[in-house]
Amino acid sequence: MGVALAARNLSSGYNGVPVIREVDLEVCHGEMVLLGGPNGAGKTTTVMTLAGGISPLTGQVEVDGSSTRLPLFRRTRSGLGLITEQRTVFASLTVAENVRVSRAKMEDVLRYFPELEKRIKVKAGLISGGEQQMLSVGRVLAAKPQVVLADELSLGLAPIIVKRLLAALRTAADDGAAVLVVEQHVRAALEYCTRGYFLRRGRIELHGLRDELRDNEDAIQQLYL
Repeated sequence: MGVALAARNLSSGYNGVPVIREVDLEVCHGEMVLLGGPNGAGKTTTVMTLAGGISPLTGQVEVDGSSTRLPLFRRTRSGLGLITEQRTVFASLTVAENVRVSRAKMEDVLRYFPELEKRIKVKAGLISGGEQQMLSVGRVLAAKPQVVLADELSLGLAPIIVKRLLAALRTAADDGAAVLVVEQHVRAALEYCTRGYFLRRGRIELHGLRDELRDNEDAIQQLYL
């Protein structure tokens, strides 16, 4: 299980001003890893830098052991799946049409979210927010990406939907993908993630294995205060 994605002494930000500083993290093939921290800690900046949407100020991003500065659109063509908090669906198209537009197969989407089968002919703008996010996530995972970056995919959704989305990401990891997920529901995420990193003010303040983090809830809570 080699390292699929890594940040090495990574600093990044906007207009030359760093938001994250000297970040080191790794995600291996077949692994699902949590990236947590309070609002403004730099989680989205980290994800977008790893994805190629933001250029590093210093340090580097490595994919399968090689440094890369490819832009986001090139990385998505090379096996990167990016899931954002915004539900990227075409509201005027049906669920089936949304899947076809993304060049995915409906049966692959339904493997992750079989509950969408009864909504195939319904326009995406008329299904629930949870179903829209299932559709967004399902389309990405159906492409069988090597690396998946999920940024706050459960924002505003009910806990039962959060667990469904996390379970789908866990399935992708079990299939061999390297999955990094930003998630505020820390306890729920640690049911599916094997390790976690926590940012505060742009730096990694805490990291460890799932059981270590579960035993250290007081330290995690302090990061959010």
